[in-house]
Amino acid sequence: MATAIDGLASGLNTTAIINSLMSVEALPQTQLKTKLASNQTIISTLQSFNTKLTALKGVASGNAAAGALNLFTATSSSPSVTAKTTTAAVGGSIDLTVTQLAQTQVNVTAAMTSWPTDGAGAPARLTIVDSTGKKTEIAPASTSLDDVVSAINAASGGALAVKVPAGNGTYRLQLTAAASGAAGAFTAYQGTSAQVTAGTAVDLMADPSAAVVKSAQDAKATLYAGTPAAQVLTSGTNTFADVLPGVSVTASAVSTGPVTITVASDVPGITKKAEELVKSVNDVLGFIAIYTAVSQTTDAKGATVPKAGIFTGNSTVRAVNDQVLASLSRPINGKSPAEYGINITKDGDFTFDAEKFSKALAADPAGAQAAVQGLAVRVADAATAAADPYSGSVSGLIKGRESEVRDLGNRIADWDQRLITRRATLQAVYTNMEVMLGGLQSQSAWLSGQISSLSKQSTGE
Repeated sequence: MATAIDGLASGLNTTAIINSLMSVEALPQTQLKTKLASNQTIISTLQSFNTKLTALKGVASGNAAAGALNLFTATSSSPSVTAKTTTAAVGGSIDLTVTQLAQTQVNVTAAMTSWPTDGAGAPARLTIVDSTGKKTEIAPASTSLDDVVSAINAASGGALAVKVPAGNGTYRLQLTAAASGAAGAFTAYQGTSAQVTAGTAVDLMADPSAAVVKSAQDAKATLYAGTPAAQVLTSGTNTFADVLPGVSVTASAVSTGPVTITVASDVPGITKKAEELVKSVNDVLGFIAIYTAVSQTTDAKGATVPKAGIFTGNSTVRAVNDQVLASLSRPINGKSPAEYGINITKDGDFTFDAEKFSKALAADPAGAQAAVQGLAVRVADAATAAADPYSGSVSGLIKGRESEVRDLGNRIADWDQRLITRRATLQAVYTNMEVMLGGLQSQSAWLSGQISSLSKQSTGE
């Protein structure tokens, strides 16, 4: 690159001149940079818009799912019995009496210092027999009780073991069923599976100092106790499934009398879901309104002029607004959404009257739920059409702008190289000018000296 020589011969500030000329040369690139920044702002705004549309799609799709609004609450007349519902529940009540809680079997062996050996001097085998009669034969690595515990736990034979201190350097093996309830029942023997079958194995609980701490038992509850229709329910845990359709009951204590379980429609829960749908729609419509609004700004002369919003005049955004608005405002199942407390305002958004919706839900639960689900389906479709990553209209806008940003970036980079070349050319031109002017000035000084010398000779000086 040539080096600028400021004013060496001309006295001019050539660097300032070159910088001024380069500012003019760079105007096209400056315009590209301005356009790039504008596009980046638009992309950022569109991405935020797409995020809101995706959130709307999630809320609407959740409400549109089968049974999503089939919400119920279950109450119990006793704190020791609780109930939970699913969307398969129906309203109603039932009385049950909890007569027994589930237990997980726990056995402890006699105290010992090490595991016994068999007739050949090897560690004796263990066999665990589960409630189905399946036999699991276990071969400890040594007579160490730690090895016995490890072997039992690795065998997955229906019981887990732990070594418990019994005093004076002795230990007991505590065997706990892997499953609760009667299904987890087991017996443990010292001996092989064949010996168990032959009846020659030793039951570890036969020792007088061994004990069954807890026996395996199912939880039991009785429906319609004291009537000819009495029905006993059993469970390996303390939870009874499907006592009513979609209703499970969990007991923490035996009840002294019948406990009433009441299942009713969850009006507050359903109302909240409907309100969330309206709120999410308003969130999208409000975002569009903010970035479509025309504001006032001041120009270079100090005059007040209108300033268009980022979405002003964007037909795609306008179409999304109209689709989302229509999805919640059009009649559903022959009725206006206003009958369910969903009202459109003059500002182009919605209000939700929770009290009116609750009354409509109480008067016709199935109809109100079907209406909200129908609205949710339409809203979800509108949001999907806009925000789908592959075919969504807003997603398409973002991709188009991103492509333009990449092109602008390439063009700006090209201009960087052009401007570098142009600056070098201007520096070379002005440097050469200074060198030539310097040469001319030297010649001028020499000629002036020669002329002055001639003048003295002609006058005889």
